[in-house]
Amino acid sequence: MMIMKRDATDEDIKRVIREIKVHGLKADVSRGDFRTVIGLVGDESKVPFDNFAIMPGVKEVVKIETPYKLISREYGRAADGLSGASKTIDIGNIHIGNGEPIIMAGPCAVENKKQLFMIAEAIKKAGAHILRGGIFKPRSSVHSFQGVGGSDRKSAEQALKWMRDAGKEYGLPVVTEVRGEDHVDLAAEYVDILQIGSRNMYNQDLLAKVGKKNKPVLLKRHFGAGIEEFLSFADYIAAEGNKDIILCERGIVPVGKGKEYTRYTLDLAAVPVIKKETYLPIIIDPSHSTGRRDLIFSMSCAAIAAGADGLMIEVHYNPQEAIVDGRQTITPGELQDIIKACRKIHSLVKPGVYA
Repeated sequence: MMIMKRDATDEDIKRVIREIKVHGLKADVSRGDFRTVIGLVGDESKVPFDNFAIMPGVKEVVKIETPYKLISREYGRAADGLSGASKTIDIGNIHIGNGEPIIMAGPCAVENKKQLFMIAEAIKKAGAHILRGGIFKPRSSVHSFQGVGGSDRKSAEQALKWMRDAGKEYGLPVVTEVRGEDHVDLAAEYVDILQIGSRNMYNQDLLAKVGKKNKPVLLKRHFGAGIEEFLSFADYIAAEGNKDIILCERGIVPVGKGKEYTRYTLDLAAVPVIKKETYLPIIIDPSHSTGRRDLIFSMSCAAIAAGADGLMIEVHYNPQEAIVDGRQTITPGELQDIIKACRKIHSLVKPGVYA
């Protein structure tokens, strides 16, 4: 990254950007309260860094050692000049990161308009902040329910309108997963947050496409990915100019004979580690990670105690009737108990210092 002097002119900055492009790379310009930092996106192996160091307006050239350069805390700190600076993502009057835990709740799969509106009303009363709902469902079997949007564009757009309308009716921003590149443009017209599911964490083309949209992106960790991989693929979104990224830990594949007890292993240690490595907010999905309704309360509390910025929880007014994942779905009443408990825990846990 090129750290510019405080008195660097616009022409100084443009000159550095032009030189970066000469070498076939893209420039990521981050204007902080104290200085401007210009990051390099692309193959840096042939870049003459010494030449950049003597250009007008350049204070110093710093090599970032981590592979996830654009979302690293080091990069964010250079622009803001604050060792503890973290990003807050604003969606209307909802602020994700460095504040009250944000609760995303709703059905695993949107089944029909009536079901969605009933759940939206219930989670709002329970204290949730954002409505989640699956329209395009990634499934292991082609014979399983693919979501109401999985059949054709007309059905998908109808379901997305339900999401948008339910959100407006009850004052809730909405988030849904995009399963492929073809879904991105359509979904972006109706929802506030575009979700990339765990199976698509490695899909570079999909990450680049959502990165080009002026929408926050919720990226879930693949169940077989290490933390470095997770953050490195988040950088694909940031490389397109979109740093409104919400990271989500949703469990990793258990080692040995453990899957009969929990669906995945919830890696709570990922929360403080990721907060140390990056300035992005991170939330926890206790529903997919445990796969058990009776574990959602305890793991939600543990997640907030670990420093998570929020939770994503599957809720249905009658989990036994849910088409998808009823075993890991809780009721609105149980959600309310979780939110009350998590607020108390958050008030007791002081924010960590991640410098």
